[in-house]
Amino acid sequence: MAARSEQPTTIRTDLSAIFVSLELSRSTWLITSLSPGSGEKMSKYSMSAGDVSGLFALFSKLREKSRARTGQAYPIVAIQEAGLDGFWIHRVLEKEAIESHVVDPASIATSRRSRRAKTDRIDGEALLRTLMAYKRGEPRVCSMARVPLPEEEDRRRITRERKALIIERIAHVNRIKGLLFSQGIANYEPLRKDRRQRLADLQTGDGRMLPAHMKAQLCREIDRLELLLKQIKAVEDERDALIAAAQSAAATPEPVAMLLDLKGVGTEFAAVLWSEGLFRHFDNRRQVAAYAGLTPTPWQSGSIDHEQGVSKAGNPRLRTTMIQMAWLWLRHQPNSALAQWFNERVRRNGGRLKRSTIVALARKLLVALWKYVTAGIIIEGAVLKNK
Repeated sequence: MAARSEQPTTIRTDLSAIFVSLELSRSTWLITSLSPGSGEKMSKYSMSAGDVSGLFALFSKLREKSRARTGQAYPIVAIQEAGLDGFWIHRVLEKEAIESHVVDPASIATSRRSRRAKTDRIDGEALLRTLMAYKRGEPRVCSMARVPLPEEEDRRRITRERKALIIERIAHVNRIKGLLFSQGIANYEPLRKDRRQRLADLQTGDGRMLPAHMKAQLCREIDRLELLLKQIKAVEDERDALIAAAQSAAATPEPVAMLLDLKGVGTEFAAVLWSEGLFRHFDNRRQVAAYAGLTPTPWQSGSIDHEQGVSKAGNPRLRTTMIQMAWLWLRHQPNSALAQWFNERVRRNGGRLKRSTIVALARKLLVALWKYVTAGIIIEGAVLKNK
């Protein structure tokens, strides 16, 4: 019989704390707790959403009950799902020296039955069990979110707002074109500066002037479009000012400044990469790819072994930007090692599988950019704008 190892296990079983899960909704907060001295019985409490003082009063009550049962004082460890409430509750808890965790809800294991019970009480208990397993050190239990600093969270508002405004602009342009096309007019461009002058001279396909109500509707659409154009310009000016301030204030080059030195990387791409991904600390390249949702997802069981594609579990804005940048990288950096790798891979496949190969290139490019902005490792064969 083999001798039992005397080395301590990496999974802790002596967790002395009061574990609390917060199931949050717009109207009600459901708090599930498990305290030392209460066996395996979970207690549940309900309160109005946003009642922070009531939450801290409950925590004090839980501490007093545990002290009365065990004669010891225990810290509180809390968990909540990343969702509509953002990170303000997490920051409030940390300000009061309470250990708080924010978990990615999609990473928590659930029943695979087609019909499974789901209530706030069940979800609260599942959160609590997940927190305890995480604190014991069990691997692959869940994925805890890294909470950004308030200034980091605020900085990425700019690129996200611009994206939303661009989507609205496209919708208004398409609506204007659609209305005109129904009258036989197909050559009108709403984004041109002379859009109002050209609208006054338009005639329908059968030679009539635009009907009065149709023209009034188009004028209102143009009013909204012009407002969007002003807002997009204001957001872009704010973005450029933020980048300029970061470049002038930093003693060492900021990631956004280093990215702008690369040929083919413009202001918007650099701002998105900076605000959505490269401001974070990563330990290795796998974490970088996983954060963008660009890691492969194998399916292996018995004789079955195939690839399901990328996980798409990370930041969707960063992933979309990297796919777009990968295509532009081939155009602006054709002599780089990454572009040559892509071309050779496509050539070996007979010109097929370009879509899956571009995703692989996006993953490699993101890792290369991460190494470039953190360690100064120049991407092999890449051309800088000032060269």
